Amino acid sequence: MNATDEAGRMPQTAASLLRASTLPALEARILLTHALGWRRTELITRGDEPLAEAACAQYRALEARRAAGEPIAQIVGAREFFGLEFEVTPHVLIPRPETELLVETALAALEGITAPRALDLGTGTGAIAVAIASARPDARVWALDRSAEALAVATRNAAKLLDAKRPGGALQLLQSDWYTALDPALAFDAIVSNPPYIRHGDPHLTEGDLRFEPRGALTDEADGLSAIRIIVAGAGERLVSRGQLWIEHGYDQAADVCALLAAQGFENVHSRADLAAIERISGGVWKHGGTNGE
Repeated sequence: MNATDEAGRMPQTAASLLRASTLPALEARILLTHALGWRRTELITRGDEPLAEAACAQYRALEARRAAGEPIAQIVGAREFFGLEFEVTPHVLIPRPETELLVETALAALEGITAPRALDLGTGTGAIAVAIASARPDARVWALDRSAEALAVATRNAAKLLDAKRPGGALQLLQSDWYTALDPALAFDAIVSNPPYIRHGDPHLTEGDLRFEPRGALTDEADGLSAIRIIVAGAGERLVSRGQLWIEHGYDQAADVCALLAAQGFENVHSRADLAAIERISGGVWKHGGTNGE
């Protein structure tokens, strides 16, 4: 016979909470494991184990936050990206799977280069920069953001996910409005960025997870290309000869971004599609040489 509580009710279990949830099954499982401090496999192996009411109440509170629209990543404070788990707060953009294409492309650009240098503009959580540094321990990577709150998150993620003794040294984090605070003597083998590119007035800004993310990381409050123009215009002075620039952009911006790159003098300009067949990033090769200083 199953035990009952003092009021004569059957105790809740992980299985019963999941059955009763109105959330999508995957979201409910993520929130429940977070509330209970369990691994996902324990939802199976311990699924019929009676739970304390405090644990059930904690899960229901998380469930209510998600039902109100708050992003899963902000509720649990983490999101996996490129095989690494990053801290996420309301001060940073939530890393998304499609942005992994930017990391993969940057790593391809650095292939065959000994101790390469890479620059991530508008780093947010540090996901792009940390992923590159993790995959290429010999690389020296700089990560810039104008937000002090975002840099604090990126700093914690770098400390957690990167070995401070890696051959390339510690990740260089710098508060900067794009290139402004960067040492002008530096030049890079690859520059990457996931800048704010959503147009002002785009209805997506008032839908889904975007409602809870920092607006300044999403939109330039203009045509969606303002930040991209700055990045493209300043990249040549920061790239070594044959260095590459790659930028993430909106689903309908590939032609515009490619035109900006070509007009600035980049060669082999083209776009790459993500797994959803959306042209997600555009870039090119710098045919001239940067300062390439120390």
